[in-house]
Amino acid sequence: MQHVQFYQDEFTSFLNGFTTQREPVSLYNPINYILQLGGKRLRPVLTLMTAEIFNVEYTKALDAALSIEVFHNFSLVHDDIMDDAPLRRGHQTVHEKWNINTGILSGDAMLIMAYQLFENYEPNTFQALAKLFSKTALEVCEGQQYDVDFETRNDVSVSEYLKMIEYKTAVLVGAAMKMGAIVANSSAQDQDNIYEFGKNLGIAFQLQDDYLDAFGDPKTFGKQVGGDIIENKKTYLYIKALEFSEEKNKLKLLDLFSETIEENEKKIENVKAIFIESGSAEATKKAIEYFTNKAFSVLETMSISEDKKAVLKAFGINLMNRNV
Repeated sequence: MQHVQFYQDEFTSFLNGFTTQREPVSLYNPINYILQLGGKRLRPVLTLMTAEIFNVEYTKALDAALSIEVFHNFSLVHDDIMDDAPLRRGHQTVHEKWNINTGILSGDAMLIMAYQLFENYEPNTFQALAKLFSKTALEVCEGQQYDVDFETRNDVSVSEYLKMIEYKTAVLVGAAMKMGAIVANSSAQDQDNIYEFGKNLGIAFQLQDDYLDAFGDPKTFGKQVGGDIIENKKTYLYIKALEFSEEKNKLKLLDLFSETIEENEKKIENVKAIFIESGSAEATKKAIEYFTNKAFSVLETMSISEDKKAVLKAFGINLMNRNV
């Protein structure tokens, strides 16, 4: 097993070989642009790490890891169009730098390219990877639609929200890990278990993102703190605050998340105060811990060494304690 930074460096090197100049440049330059904007590379790192967890050289999982990263970035290109987002990782979004039609078409091409990468595996592995990929890609679309639907609702329940983040975010983390296990030809039971580990870690990761969006340090978070509040996103923090608040604060929160809002800085300050006073902030931290521990409990059922379980556990703890 290697350090996370090693897998990040090796994957970045492999990615650089993939993002070569191709014709027509108007189709491929936007693809190369989004893929080279950086990011945590969390999902491909997990694919490479999982392959080695199950005793196969990480290099054999590079194509599967790249497929996950290409698909993830495809979804970001289209999400940014839907959200009319101007920035991604501190740079112009693809549709802003070029135009909406380019964003749609280049995104479509990325989805196809993600599938093509499975062709580098032998038939049984190809079939297993493609089957998992298709299921996951459809769930990500379902999660995105739930997210869009929630924007116009004030009655989103905790269970609905958790289902949304499971589909929109967590299943891709689970799939990234299961792909590493598929490439390693591990047992069906271990493949399913590592998927569950990744999925629960993915839920904890998204809840941590929600928390950091409100309470993160602007110097380290990398995004505008309070962005979800400004956009009236119905996050776990918001749902729990509505559930826990007395009538006065509940009405105030509903008003703050309505169309008629006050200045952004004051709005963020007022909403965060309700999140803290209601106990929503603390409940969110407990939910992050719950899903992280749920992931860890899956490790106990897996047929891997204690050393490897410790590596996966350390990775999860680092995610839970991150500030970026």
